[in-house]
Amino acid sequence: MLFDIFRAVILGVVEGVTEFLPVSSTGHLLLVGRFFNLGEDSFWKSFAVLIQLGAILAILSIYFAKLWRIALGMFSDPAARRFVIGVLVAFLPAAMIGAVAGSYIKLYLFNPWVVCFSLIVGGAILLWVDQLDLNPQQHDATAFPLPMYFYIGCAQCLAMIPGVSRSGASIVAAMLFGADKRSAAEFSFFLAIPTMVGAFVYDFYKNRGEMTTDHLTIVAIGFVVSFITAVIVVKTFLGYVTRHGFELFAWWRVIVGTLGLIALAMGR
Repeated sequence: MLFDIFRAVILGVVEGVTEFLPVSSTGHLLLVGRFFNLGEDSFWKSFAVLIQLGAILAILSIYFAKLWRIALGMFSDPAARRFVIGVLVAFLPAAMIGAVAGSYIKLYLFNPWVVCFSLIVGGAILLWVDQLDLNPQQHDATAFPLPMYFYIGCAQCLAMIPGVSRSGASIVAAMLFGADKRSAAEFSFFLAIPTMVGAFVYDFYKNRGEMTTDHLTIVAIGFVVSFITAVIVVKTFLGYVTRHGFELFAWWRVIVGTLGLIALAMGR
């Protein structure tokens, strides 16, 4: 039990640190589980999904006032209603593909080789976009044009490939379609709410019969750790990317992916 608690804490930290950075939390959790023997069986794969709710609550706590105003004004304020519709429009493509092909994606793509290649390719793309001389026209994540929300949602579908990064795909798409770095990052936070809540509900319902009291305790520990870590990371991340961009995260992806490929080639 003590080792399980240790695993829950480590994986909770990894989830909280990587969920909202454009580095792929799923990819990092899969690699940590593979190379450090911290969670490759069926429960720990579900654990990695379930503790995402802790990271989502971090977003809800940080943006509570703004989200509460939007919720209250959804039926009376056209701007609030339009943003809610925009988030749903962005969420639908991934929800539809996940419902149709989710099991096949997990079966064929959830392996460390795919993760490492995706990390490297995604890092190169992020580095390229970060160095483009873009002229952002959109500075408020709650006021993007509706077609732009849809295009970002389509780009998010690429993140079903482990190692691509949900936040990375949505941030890159938002920037290419005219958002500045801060609003692109913020919208990736907002889009994560329905996406990850949906994944949590689906996975918990599917595995509810296998959850013991000990399992629920372990999930609760990982949940709390991911929440605390994500709060710290999100508050730091926005200020950092506004000043410095995404180069650090791009190189981190390339380095982790390359080291992972070397380790796999050596038989790890």
